[in-house]
Amino acid sequence: MFLLAEGAEHQPLIVDFINHYLGEPVYHFQMTYTRPLWEKFFAPFGAKPEDLFGPYSPENAIPWYTIMFVIACLLTVAIVWLLKDKLSEDDPHPGQLTLEAGFLAIRELVVSVIGEHGFKYFPVVATFAVLILVSNLMGQFPMFMSPTASVNVTYALGVSSFIYYNYVGISENGIKNHLAHFAGPKLPVMIAIFITPLIFTIELISNFIRPFTLGVRLFANMFSDEKVFVEITNLAPPITHFVLPLILTALGVFVALVQTLVFTLLSMIYISEVSHAHDDEHAHDADGETAAAHA
Repeated sequence: MFLLAEGAEHQPLIVDFINHYLGEPVYHFQMTYTRPLWEKFFAPFGAKPEDLFGPYSPENAIPWYTIMFVIACLLTVAIVWLLKDKLSEDDPHPGQLTLEAGFLAIRELVVSVIGEHGFKYFPVVATFAVLILVSNLMGQFPMFMSPTASVNVTYALGVSSFIYYNYVGISENGIKNHLAHFAGPKLPVMIAIFITPLIFTIELISNFIRPFTLGVRLFANMFSDEKVFVEITNLAPPITHFVLPLILTALGVFVALVQTLVFTLLSMIYISEVSHAHDDEHAHDADGETAAAHA
């Protein structure tokens, strides 16, 4: 299981520190409330919560990935606040220029993938991009681990993307039209009787496995990056502790950037499938009607 495999990694000291002070009350809460619920859920399968989550104890009551992800959220807010500082048109400081460059890069990507109307989704897309980038890069610093090296975090991000783009589709098109787009193009009646249900089933299954593929892709790359770093730097210590970490860190930064781009780009593609420029269409229709009236 992925959950047990990733649990083999050593915990950062900050995780031990937080669990030292908060682990005991959280552990008692888990044993009183959450563990009985999971026990009932897994009972029909002949399993126990410990089989999936590992043993319960005050030392791991708050998982490392939860602590790391909360830190990533706080760092994201702090980084944006520091870069923003005091915005100035006449004398922009380096932090503002960096923030503006990131803003323009994400904006161009949103417009090119979704369209001009897609700029209204920029805040959510940018939040995904910055949060995942910070989470990915955390593993390159001492005392931290990448929360995206945990499948729990990447699945949560995948489910968040899934919920959001389906929300966009339903809010823009209505639930009936949103479901109808899974049926594919309109076909002649005799063909549609056999082909349309097949297309609808395949598209629906494909849609529901997207959170899984988004989560596994991000997790597998970040988890393997950290494992490769640890294994290679421990091949022949202390020799491999000096030069190789610099090379592997550069590779880790590249992987973090690429995986951020992949997750964000796929989320935008999913939004583009369900979002349409209704105003533009109405404007074109109005122009056509006006031209026809003049003709």
